[in-house]
Amino acid sequence: MNKYVDLIQQTFDFPTKEFKVENNELHFNGVNLMEIIDTYGTPLKLTYLPKISENIQNAKTFFGNAIEKHDYKGQYTYCYCTKSSHFSFVLNEALKNDIHIETSSTFDIPLVRSLYAEGKITKQTYIVCNGFKRDLYKQYITELLNDGFVNCVPVLDNLTEIDYYLEHVKVPFQVGIRIAADEEPKFGFYTSRLGVRYNDILSLYEEKIKDNPNVSLKMLHFFINSGIRDTAYYWSELTRFIQKYVDLKKIAPSLDTMDIGGGWPIKTNVFFDYDYQYMAEQIIKNIKWMCAKNNTVEPNIFTEFGSYTVGESGAVLYSILDEKLQNDKELWYMIDGSFITQLPDSWGLNQKYIMLAVNNWDEEYHNINLGGLTCDSMDYYNSEAHQFNIYLPKPDNGKKQYIGFFHTGAYQESLGGYGGIQHCLIPAPKHVIIDRDTDGSVKHWLFAPEQTSESMMKTLGYK
Repeated sequence: MNKYVDLIQQTFDFPTKEFKVENNELHFNGVNLMEIIDTYGTPLKLTYLPKISENIQNAKTFFGNAIEKHDYKGQYTYCYCTKSSHFSFVLNEALKNDIHIETSSTFDIPLVRSLYAEGKITKQTYIVCNGFKRDLYKQYITELLNDGFVNCVPVLDNLTEIDYYLEHVKVPFQVGIRIAADEEPKFGFYTSRLGVRYNDILSLYEEKIKDNPNVSLKMLHFFINSGIRDTAYYWSELTRFIQKYVDLKKIAPSLDTMDIGGGWPIKTNVFFDYDYQYMAEQIIKNIKWMCAKNNTVEPNIFTEFGSYTVGESGAVLYSILDEKLQNDKELWYMIDGSFITQLPDSWGLNQKYIMLAVNNWDEEYHNINLGGLTCDSMDYYNSEAHQFNIYLPKPDNGKKQYIGFFHTGAYQESLGGYGGIQHCLIPAPKHVIIDRDTDGSVKHWLFAPEQTSESMMKTLGYK
């Protein structure tokens, strides 16, 4: 008999650091998922908090090793990109690791205020404020600066944004400038809609910053949608960015920081082979070489990792409600949830996730498609979405089958409209937090129950 466990072990290098099987049940980071299911039921989302700290510390180690190896003179600062997940339990865990914050929109600033009130950050914490800013966002940033948040750094996204700060900020402050990078050739546009054109950066500095004693240029900011990957496109754009930094540094002595944005990838399959240490070393090596070539002091380096920080901490668990054979060869497993509402990246962006059976690993397997509960024809997950054919156990004797999607911790709640109205009024699933005590034992608790019909009716205006 061909067992599911044999298929996985023959196809992948399995078990891995994160996944192992004991008594035919899957363990995720040492947590028995069937115990979680038995306690809370499905569908459920979970967040394994220790993974957040683990990834932050890994990144700090990678860059620390690279800085030491190449005798690099600048410092490394890790910022968390809050838009990946704004939840308090994520920020609380991340901030245990001496990190700083990158914001993207207006209501990130009340979040910053709340963290400060709780003693989670100080007025010395870097608050890197990105995004195209409406007046209220600029007002909140101004209030932070006037209240003594000395390392709040608004990153200018256009030529006129600085005018608001110059008029309203009453203390000396620092700014950054975001460069409008060229997009990957396959992208729909040549140049990012965000940031200032390369040709306008020097004039922006000369005309509005250089001779104003109240403002200084701290940072040059760079981000490309493809993320930090070992491609000719990435290294070409990074080199172009470094050259602009050294050119600007010649006339802007206060400039001392290079923000290379986010984009470190997370594991989307079991045989993930991205070399984080190599990439950190190549980034440091390239910056150091370009600075030496141009007799420029090596800058401090900021990163803004979002998905990398929180993505691998998340999982979504489902049970199989039924199986349906719709013709001679298309067999469907119907899940007790929806891909459109609960894993919108898989539907809208064709995002890949690790998907594994939670139980019945000793059973035979077969090729299936996964169907969601909404009546939308696109609410499915098949071989095209998954990268490979989908194989799952064929439970015998009426056994219940459970499955898990892993590394889903970034963006899904905000894209799906957490606490709002879901497609076909499919409720948002319960959310479980998993942590470890000081002795290493697993503890877990319910952060949010499954969304109720009453909450939906209230939102829709029904009595």
